[in-house]
Amino acid sequence: MNVLPLKDYLSEHEIQYFHSKDNGLAAWELIQTWGWISISFLLVYVYPTIWTVIPALFIIGGKQLACAIIMHDAGHYALFTTKRANLLLGNIFGAWPIFHNVEQYAPYHLKHHLNAGLQEDPDLLLTRGYPTTRASLMRKFTRDLLGITGTKAFIGLIMMQMGFLKYNLGNSITKSKPEHLGRAFIKNLSGPIVANMIIFGILWFIQAPWLYLLWIGAYLTTFQFSLRVRSMAEHSMSPDPANPRQNSRTVNAGFLEKLLFAPLHVNYHAEHHLAMAVPSYRLPELRQAMEARDKIDYGLEAPGYWSIIKRAASVY
Repeated sequence: MNVLPLKDYLSEHEIQYFHSKDNGLAAWELIQTWGWISISFLLVYVYPTIWTVIPALFIIGGKQLACAIIMHDAGHYALFTTKRANLLLGNIFGAWPIFHNVEQYAPYHLKHHLNAGLQEDPDLLLTRGYPTTRASLMRKFTRDLLGITGTKAFIGLIMMQMGFLKYNLGNSITKSKPEHLGRAFIKNLSGPIVANMIIFGILWFIQAPWLYLLWIGAYLTTFQFSLRVRSMAEHSMSPDPANPRQNSRTVNAGFLEKLLFAPLHVNYHAEHHLAMAVPSYRLPELRQAMEARDKIDYGLEAPGYWSIIKRAASVY
């Protein structure tokens, strides 16, 4: 296991407090996420021009990342007070709309936490390859924003959901033999299909089914861009990837950065790896407590996501 002992940083009372769940705060995170998505749809519905479509695509892509964070937090059972609520609401408002499910994601992601930076880390490939040249990074961003990355990722995800590939979100491709296609389809894809039918149905009800193209367009383009920048920020370019004190990063994010790359306090990633079951809405307070007591001897820090992008493209 490659984790830090939380008791070295917090008292038993503090551990209990920071791990406490609040259904109201959890619901507010869902409301914020889907409120931004609704506003983006409404903006293009009222003013359907290129000047509204482009911002809407970036906002929706950032909020699809927020859906992934909802899935992530629910997978840690660190959102609502009960396991059932985490699974149900985490799927409906987080995982299913982006073609995932919490039940698959949770055990996979736990391996990342227990082995962060080690060879057994299933996300290890996401942290490699940086820094690179400016031209290389621009090619990556271009593939993201043109939908090339997203199309390949979506095809791979569907093949994983059907059992033709082993479930892995870290760019590792391993073939597998599906046991029963019908059972895999119902188990892994019925929820995502229904969720997307509901999104389309709501848009059809307001006589604007064409707005669903924004959802799919963002999923294939800006969502991939947001995912890449967030992934770079969390673990890449660390001085010692195998050292739990030096392999995770907290980023000081501004408003636009939170909108695009750091929804729901995901920028407090060093704190998340210190205490993975702490709800996202308590991470800023945890960070403040550590700063006040001068106990931040874990993780890395960056002044913003732009600094990460510049460092990622610093090879000449």
